[in-house]
Amino acid sequence: MGVQEEDAIPANADVAAGKYGRGVQLRYNYRLDPASRHRIAIGKAFGCARVVFNDALAVRDGAHQAGLPFVTDAELSARLTAAKRTPERAWLNEVSAVVLQQALADLNAAYRNFFASRPGKRKGPKMAPPRFRSRKNRRQAIRFTANARFKVLPNGKLRLPKIGDVPVRWSRPLPSQPSSVTVIKDAAGRYFASFVVETGPDALPQAEPVVGWAAPPRPQMPTGPHSPSARHRAVCAFLARRLAEAVVTRDARRRRVDGARPAAPGGARCADVRRRARPDAAAPHGWEYG
Repeated sequence: MGVQEEDAIPANADVAAGKYGRGVQLRYNYRLDPASRHRIAIGKAFGCARVVFNDALAVRDGAHQAGLPFVTDAELSARLTAAKRTPERAWLNEVSAVVLQQALADLNAAYRNFFASRPGKRKGPKMAPPRFRSRKNRRQAIRFTANARFKVLPNGKLRLPKIGDVPVRWSRPLPSQPSSVTVIKDAAGRYFASFVVETGPDALPQAEPVVGWAAPPRPQMPTGPHSPSARHRAVCAFLARRLAEAVVTRDARRRRVDGARPAAPGGARCADVRRRARPDAAAPHGWEYG
């Protein structure tokens, strides 16, 4: 794996390898720099997706408690279309319809995993039934598929429907056209775009038969206490220590006054500074880079 960058986030189940020479789906994560108007629109999309998810879950829970048949996916989609025409849920039309449909798809996938894990058809631990989403959850996400017609513009911005053109920190180019993008807001208040792309199997280059093995020569980098890399690491390490001390002091003050609170923003900043200080450090397994 490469070196983890500060603009990267952990990705869960991001690589799906194909079989028998088929394509491979990869996930590329990049940091977003949304403006205030973009944050408002993204927050509205987060809230609408959460309401749609909770409403559908409430319908299925109510049907189960009343002894009625299981509400199908098509019925939930029809209920969503009807709800958008009512005055109580008319504000759902302010966000992309694909975001709302993907919220229903997440609920349907959660139910399928739950039903498959009970008799043992699904590998792994037993899955719990879906739970209601909370607006206090510090990590939120919405997904746009190709039907939403999102687009990566030539100027490097990401055009999202009913949100706008959001700047992206491109650390490397995408290998192909993405099939979907997930906009994520983590506990530290940072925004990320997670693209799913499909790549074909790469053929190995032709090589002549050789006898023996020899490691290629390693590139020589400037070393010593006065090299630019050493000075940069020393400054970044000093800033990381100062920032960590400030976070500890702030958390102790908050615990005395308001009780225990999470320090996700400070921890994220410390992690970003440490990654800049140690660009040659290996990243933990299972992290995707963007």
